[in-house]
Amino acid sequence: MNWTAIRAIYVFEMARFFRTLAQSFISPVISTSLYFVVFGAAIGSRIQEVEGVSYGAFIVPGLIMLSIITQSISNASFGIYFPKFIGTVYELLSAPISFLEIVVGYVGAAATKSMFIGVVILATASLFVDLQIQNWPAMIAFMVLTCLSFALFGFIIGIWASNFEQLQLVPLLIVTPLVFLGGSFYSISMLPDFWQVVTLFNPVVYLISGFRWAFFGLADVPILVSLLAIAGFTTLCLIAIWWIFKTGWKIRN
Repeated sequence: MNWTAIRAIYVFEMARFFRTLAQSFISPVISTSLYFVVFGAAIGSRIQEVEGVSYGAFIVPGLIMLSIITQSISNASFGIYFPKFIGTVYELLSAPISFLEIVVGYVGAAATKSMFIGVVILATASLFVDLQIQNWPAMIAFMVLTCLSFALFGFIIGIWASNFEQLQLVPLLIVTPLVFLGGSFYSISMLPDFWQVVTLFNPVVYLISGFRWAFFGLADVPILVSLLAIAGFTTLCLIAIWWIFKTGWKIRN
């Protein structure tokens, strides 16, 4: 493993993040505050509790998941797309480093950025509601796994995208709706039986359910199923990236 190459890619990507530090941190804080105003105040005035947890606290895991999923995809996709756009990706491919080292550098940086955002949102949320996290190791584990898996997914999108519009297409039209419909702001047990079954086909449900369990001990699906779901998604992304570098799809043409 060429750790020097990984460190060079990682440091370069993190430096780009810290150059826009104010934007990177202020934006999620404002967004989180707005979500609390809209959902916490407006809907929270009608729904006091969900399964014994105050509604304001109940939506915190969903808010964090919404942000780290979108940020992971955005950071990773832009990180690999921009070298493609300006042509420097060929220098990277001709360097004496493997595809694994390239992926570790870019995905590691994107996941780290998303973790920072997640911590900022968690700190912001604690200013609005009283949060008592029951299982810190599980919460951190789910956050790290989610950041890594969706950073891998974002890396694939960055390679697939041919322009900046396509770069935003999947996150805006597919991922964000799945997060909103995946129990971010409600428990799926509140839905009619038919829609509960339909919702279980949404993969994001398993991530949010496991993450919320770490906070309150409440879960819409078994924790083991949540772990298997995120492990399966990560494996599929790794296989797809391996195939991309093996065939050169969208990279060498």
